[in-house]
Amino acid sequence: MISMRIYKQGDEILISACDEKLIGRRFIEGKFQIDVSEKFYGGELVDKETLKRYLEDATIANLVGKETVDCAVKMGLINPDCILKVKGVPHAQMIKMI
Repeated sequence: MISMRIYKQGDEILISACDEKLIGRRFIEGKFQIDVSEKFYGGELVDKETLKRYLEDATIANLVGKETVDCAVKMGLINPDCILKVKGVPHAQMIKMI
């Protein structure tokens, strides 16, 4: 499952999502650090199809974990060459420019 939280500010919709098993963990490698905090990523547990529906409307997304990032890659929202890995954990961000 994927943990997803939705943030709205005006016309902007930010989706924070991560593989459920990563909640509460911290990954550090060299100068890079990812904190997969409950406060930011913790939310509704959803499957990939539900995440896809929300990502279609998102203007910004912050994604962590293999299952979560792969979902966005398959949708064509994330270029596989732009995925950052910290301790082997994929992290990607997306911004839609209108």
